[in-house]
Amino acid sequence: MDAQKWIDAGYNLIIEFGPKLIVAILIWIIGNWVIKMLLKGLRKVMAKADYGESLEKFLINLINWALKIVLVIVVLGSVGIGTTSFAAVLAAAGLAIGLALQGSLGNFAGGVLIMIFKPIKIGDLIEAQGEVGVVKEIEIFTTKLIGLSNKEIIIPNGALSNGNIINFSTEGTRRVDLVFGVGYDSDIKRTKEVFSKVLASHPKILKEPAPTIAVSELADSSINFVVRPWCTVEDYWAVYFEITENVKEALDTAGIEIPYPHQVEIKKKG
Repeated sequence: MDAQKWIDAGYNLIIEFGPKLIVAILIWIIGNWVIKMLLKGLRKVMAKADYGESLEKFLINLINWALKIVLVIVVLGSVGIGTTSFAAVLAAAGLAIGLALQGSLGNFAGGVLIMIFKPIKIGDLIEAQGEVGVVKEIEIFTTKLIGLSNKEIIIPNGALSNGNIINFSTEGTRRVDLVFGVGYDSDIKRTKEVFSKVLASHPKILKEPAPTIAVSELADSSINFVVRPWCTVEDYWAVYFEITENVKEALDTAGIEIPYPHQVEIKKKG
């Protein structure tokens, strides 16, 4: 008799929940197939947009988990399990996590913006957040630079995306800004000729745009000239240092004085 009761109860459960269970299984199978197709399409779109491997993986995983959670809620609802409270718990947990990770989420959003709009790319020489360096790696939360003294610089993407970025590599060329002072008894035309010869003889200085040589200031003890040649980004520091040295040697050879503070010893009589 007891066995018959268990058989009847099991039969009733099958009749009541069997169709729902079958529907839930079908929803799960079809839902997973749809999610798989969506993610496949998203990968193709991201690959064409060149979002970057790290951003692509992160977004794909994030979307995959979000869609799976939605699918689980739909499956539970199809069986007859109440999902309102479950959704409310998820929303509350999401809000709590969002508040706790507010700074990290800002860095994540900044990383997404940088990878989508690409104001910088790996290998660019940039100045940002008071630092100068070559972009080594762009990650989801931070961007890594190699500083001019070969030190690694890590900048949070939130600050990087919200601040000013000077990208020296975008145009491919840079102007080297130099200032040289000569004595007031120096001939301006002759001094310009000396500068011109130095620039013309340097192999790394570009012919176009043409360099600028001009008097910029009549200072207290010197006539100051701006000397502004152009070069590629890669040659900037070589040109900067070599032109500075070459100008000093050329001015000495031409007998043009570079003023400098010095003391004159006065001998007392007697």
